[in-house]
Amino acid sequence: MTKNTGFSDKLKGGVNKTKGEVKDQVGNATDNNSLQAEGKIDKVKGNVQEKIGEAKERHTNKE
Repeated sequence: MTKNTGFSDKLKGGVNKTKGEVKDQVGNATDNNSLQAEGKIDKVKGNVQEKIGEAKERHTNKE
């Protein structure tokens, strides 16, 4: 079994943050409040995933 060092969580977080920023900006430009809200949710989800990845890295480094 491989160790999860948090890299995949950080990567997924970065992808979600980028996807969310695009949705947020497109929603803003097209006056689409629903798309803009989805973007904001994706950005929050991405931030949480990155924090989880960072915590896993800290935990792995202590072992």
